[in-house]
Amino acid sequence: MSRSRQPPLVTGISPNEGIPWTKVTIRGENLGTGPTDLIGLTICGHNCLLTAEWMSASKIVCRVGQAKNDKGDIIVTTKSGGKGTSTVSFKLLKPEKIGILDQSAVWVDEMNYYDMRTDRNKGIPPLSLRPANPLGIEIEKSKFSQKDLEMLFHGMSADFTSENFSAAWYLIENHSNTSFEQLKMAVTNLKRQANKKSEGSLAYVKGGLSTFFEAQDALSAIHQKLEADGTEKVEGSMTQKLENVLNRASNTADTLFQEVLGRKDKADSTRNALNVLQRFKFLFNLPLNIERNIQKGDYDVVINDYEKAKSLFGKTEVQVFKKYYAEVETRIEALRELLLDKLLETPSTLHDQKRYIRYLSDLHAPGDPAWQCIGAQHKWILQLMHNCKEGYVKDLKGSPGLHSPMLDLDNDTRPSVLGHLGQTASLKRGSSFQSGRDDTWRYKTPHRVAFVEKLTKLVLSQLPNFWKLWISYVNGSLFSETAEKSGQIERSKNVRQRQNDFKKMIQEVMHSLVKLTRGALLPLTIRDGEAKQYGGWEVKCELSGQWLAHAVQTVRLTHESLTALEIPNDLLQTIQDLILDLRVRCVMVTLQHTAEEIKRLAEKEDWVVDNEGLTSLPCQFEQCIVRSLQSLKGVLECKPGEASVFQQPKTQEEVCQLSINIMQVFIYCLEQLSTKPDADIDTTHLSVDVSSPDLFGSIHEDFSLTSEQRLLIVLSNCCYLERHTFLNIAEHFEKHNFQGIEKITEVSMASLKELDQRLFENYIELKADPIVGSLEPGIYAGYFDWKDCLPPTGVRNYLKEALVNIIAVHAEVFTISKELVPRVLSKVIEAVSEELSRLMQCVSSFSKNGALQARLEICALRDTVAVYLTPESKSSFKQALEALPQLSSGADKKLLEELLNKFKSSMHLQLTCFQAASSTMMKT
Repeated sequence: MSRSRQPPLVTGISPNEGIPWTKVTIRGENLGTGPTDLIGLTICGHNCLLTAEWMSASKIVCRVGQAKNDKGDIIVTTKSGGKGTSTVSFKLLKPEKIGILDQSAVWVDEMNYYDMRTDRNKGIPPLSLRPANPLGIEIEKSKFSQKDLEMLFHGMSADFTSENFSAAWYLIENHSNTSFEQLKMAVTNLKRQANKKSEGSLAYVKGGLSTFFEAQDALSAIHQKLEADGTEKVEGSMTQKLENVLNRASNTADTLFQEVLGRKDKADSTRNALNVLQRFKFLFNLPLNIERNIQKGDYDVVINDYEKAKSLFGKTEVQVFKKYYAEVETRIEALRELLLDKLLETPSTLHDQKRYIRYLSDLHAPGDPAWQCIGAQHKWILQLMHNCKEGYVKDLKGSPGLHSPMLDLDNDTRPSVLGHLGQTASLKRGSSFQSGRDDTWRYKTPHRVAFVEKLTKLVLSQLPNFWKLWISYVNGSLFSETAEKSGQIERSKNVRQRQNDFKKMIQEVMHSLVKLTRGALLPLTIRDGEAKQYGGWEVKCELSGQWLAHAVQTVRLTHESLTALEIPNDLLQTIQDLILDLRVRCVMVTLQHTAEEIKRLAEKEDWVVDNEGLTSLPCQFEQCIVRSLQSLKGVLECKPGEASVFQQPKTQEEVCQLSINIMQVFIYCLEQLSTKPDADIDTTHLSVDVSSPDLFGSIHEDFSLTSEQRLLIVLSNCCYLERHTFLNIAEHFEKHNFQGIEKITEVSMASLKELDQRLFENYIELKADPIVGSLEPGIYAGYFDWKDCLPPTGVRNYLKEALVNIIAVHAEVFTISKELVPRVLSKVIEAVSEELSRLMQCVSSFSKNGALQARLEICALRDTVAVYLTPESKSSFKQALEALPQLSSGADKKLLEELLNKFKSSMHLQLTCFQAASSTMMKT
């Protein structure tokens, strides 16, 4: 991304060296388009933006701040040009501190000092400034700890401005390694400072000589400028007037100081009286200072002052001191109550809780504030959980509908362990067997699932701090070192007593979390007496398996987060039990919904047949189950510490029964499709394989399915299910560790074979009965009599008609499924041969011509369909021939052979289908 302006460039700084807070002028190029464009300014690594004053694009004025580096660059940053560079540098000098009574030729700005008592930087007037090094020699800090020095000089201070100043402490702390010669030099420096006033103003004049010269030059320049401008008047020049004004000011100042000097003696006498008050002003001002510091929130200062006052005046017998000390105690008691209220106030951060507990510990508050805080936090967490449930229940009743828009959980900015883990272990909803879902599912989260998500987030946002507060209570880090030493024995006793109480608190939180989750997702698993407290959802529709799987993932992440806090496993066992029950319920519901979806597959049957005589229904059935099992993959997976879903025999039996039910529902769909009325079948998309040269007949665009064709299609699907689909499904069940797979397969196969046999018999009945029924009328048509008939001249029409009908059956079956042809024709021919045998056996006697005619027709039929003969049909043909008289002469046999050849020759085209079937069966 290109910027509209060049980066800032600093080419000069004046002055180029100085002490902290020196006012400098920075010059350069592209230093910004205005004050708002300037967004950064650092000198020697210190941010000087607060004191910066933008003058122009080439000039900025600011003050140098305190910096760690002695020398560094000047970096300007602007919105328009970005971060700039510098060709010059600034050198930071160590400041020479000027005492409050030292003469100076320049104005000394007020400076910050470091208060060791309060650990705070405060601006104070110059009169309170203290010399940094009163001895005038190099300071060498000792390695003695502050605690040891405080114990050695109890009640004293190393601060030379303090009324309890200890010279020995100061020397040990700052000059423990200083030689005796240097200490003698320090004495000389102290004497010199004491006699400094006697030196007069000569040193002052020498020190500020350059300043005087600069002032003189400035005045001369002003004078010359005025004269050049012609500003002199009759009354006198402007410089003359200025001189008069200065003289009058000098006289007035002398008058004022004479009055001050006159009062000096009176002030000295008063000062002696005030010294007593000044010496104990700490106590007299302490009540007011306590109130002010409490209002500002400086509790550390209050506690330090109170400890100091307690050590100095806690056992005093002076009535004035007692009175003021009683006022201090009154305000400290009010502070204890204030801090306790703040401690028990919810919500509050762990940092604030620890801070208030430490304050109360330092103030020696009665009771056990830390335990009171733990108890308050416990009650508040439970209240939050129940309020969350009540809010969602109320929202559900106010806006009915399973998929009402819920609160936007993504707007919750509180840090949550679950949010972090949720990113690394997200639920793959796309694997659900429900198809056609779009991205709007995020805004259709059921109330109960959204409640569980919100509930777990709430627990994970509060419980870690609650647990850490307890750990700090146990190891004593909540208390200050002084309080810990004084109350260590008593506190250790309290901890042992409180452990069981805290364990019950955690158990109660876990119990509420599990019960509230069960009330929302598994309402049947909670007792009637707890239904009102933990349930009350009043929903009629059960959650889908997809949302239950999502809930399982949510609770799992919650368990992982709580385990990461090192909470004992026995306290989390109820959550493990909840996860197992949710997983079992998810499997049950998913299988039930799968059965319902498979039940609707019949509506999706388009009767489009492929080259193998199959529709898409078996494939849809298998895909439906595969998607269902895939959606359960994460649920069935056992995370560390989890038990298998199928560990209970009752669960195994229920899952097995549901799996069998899925298979039987699909078998029932097939049966319904096979018996559906013609008017209910949509055959506009019917498709068959027309590429085969052996296809009998032609397929037209207006082809419509008959009930016989539907039977064939369903039979073809049944064969495929038995050989492939059911076996594949069994493999998928085994892959997902389902139990009782053999029973599922056995029962399903038995039901499928039963349906197949029943449909096959129905089809054979529909096709064979008309052919069989036409044989007897055809044989005796025209008053034909086996005893009195003409010599045979060929096969009669009734047999040809029967063969044509058989060929029509062949064509119909071949059009749908080639594999069904042998099975169907074999049964049809069995029925025809059996009927023909019965008719032959019913004839009382045959003439010679009648026997020859009957033999001709029986042999013609037998030889034509020889490829489809079964042992039963062969036996029937044999019985029929045995019922006929044997041929006695060779002429009859020759005639029979000639007539058979003539029949086969004349019907060669019609009989081709049987020959093709024969060659195909021989190849296979």
